[in-house]
Amino acid sequence: MTTSLDAFWMPFTPNRQFKEAPRIVNTANGIRYRTEHGREILDGTSGLWCVGAGHRHPRITEAMKRQLDQLDYASSFQVGHPGAFKLAERIGDLAPTRMDRVFLVNSGSEAVDTALKVALAHARATGQGQKNLFIGRERGFHGVGFGGISVGGMTNNRRAFGGGMLRTDHLRSTWDPQTQAFVRGQPLTGGAEMANELERLIELHDASNIAGVIVEPFAGSTGVLVPPVGYLERLREICNRHGLLLIFDEVITGFGRVGEVFACQSLDVVPDMIVFAKTITNGAAPLGGVIVQREIHDSIMEGPRHLSELMHGYTCSGHPLSCAASLAMLDVLAEEQLIERVRFLSPRFESLVHELANLPGVVSVRNFGLAAGIELLGDTEGVGLRGAKAQAAAFDRGILTRAPGDTLILAPPFISSAEDLAEMVDRLRLAIEDVFQKSGK
Repeated sequence: MTTSLDAFWMPFTPNRQFKEAPRIVNTANGIRYRTEHGREILDGTSGLWCVGAGHRHPRITEAMKRQLDQLDYASSFQVGHPGAFKLAERIGDLAPTRMDRVFLVNSGSEAVDTALKVALAHARATGQGQKNLFIGRERGFHGVGFGGISVGGMTNNRRAFGGGMLRTDHLRSTWDPQTQAFVRGQPLTGGAEMANELERLIELHDASNIAGVIVEPFAGSTGVLVPPVGYLERLREICNRHGLLLIFDEVITGFGRVGEVFACQSLDVVPDMIVFAKTITNGAAPLGGVIVQREIHDSIMEGPRHLSELMHGYTCSGHPLSCAASLAMLDVLAEEQLIERVRFLSPRFESLVHELANLPGVVSVRNFGLAAGIELLGDTEGVGLRGAKAQAAAFDRGILTRAPGDTLILAPPFISSAEDLAEMVDRLRLAIEDVFQKSGK
């Protein structure tokens, strides 16, 4: 029996176009997918920024099987199971000092909304209930909850659903095409000046009304936009001076992508909360969460002892299967030294992706850790059209990439070899050449 493609309404996908020419993968192992016809597709995006240890890692698979045989589900509402407590403790041990209170959810979107709620709850608990405005950043992506859309700065999301439901304002993007087009890693100038815009927004709204500032260490979903040196440090300094919470959305960067467990450690800037998801389970099961400074957590632990201090949570918060996958993934990261491997591979990856700068039609190459964005010259017929064509051509050439707008993303699994990275870049090179040869531009 042939399965119809009509019933499944696919997320973040042009459904009509996809179902005319579907790209279906049936199996995966390591850094490779295979189609139903057995064709190999290199996973150039680690699934969706999450499969750092490679697909079907045996240790994670076995941990999940053992968990199913022992406990398939337990609510975290007023009961518990050992895995959730163990995982929270392990994560807290990996985070910066005194960031050791962990709220578990099921996705990055849920984690962002949770962090925003914690910020509001902290404000109210400390007698500052008027603090209900958040500062996000243009071209930031913080998931698809209404809170995340509110603080996010992706034009298409805001066009589709309005500005969200929270009071927000936004810093400008850190991306400057005039000075950063082919910079390797962090740009060296302009960071503090860009961050000083937060002072202007504080003057406009007054710090007494601002619950928190939320940014990604680098904007991943909008094309790997890396902030200049000094930018995040200056944000931290301004937030400290005005008594504002600083939230880092590390859904993409957390658990190894930049060569440390968290990007805040690599960049030496400690936020008040860290949002995480994706790599924590290697993509094998849904899980996300928020790491909260102990003092913020403790400020909310008030009121009658028989009532919930934070009226928030999800049916599958701390799901046993997801916790088992996460605990196994943490073991794999440590015992296989995958984060050290990211540090080793990153310079080679940087050199390879910047070789694409010489191709016709490439207008920018940006990178940090094992993440890169290769921006293409846009098509006069519409923003994102050339990116979509290049994404399809890449699949035909045997590599999975993503194309936010006209930027192609490469985010290889941590287990990739130097030869794997070279092959990924070569296949992407051929796809870009295909697109621009056909267009004649």
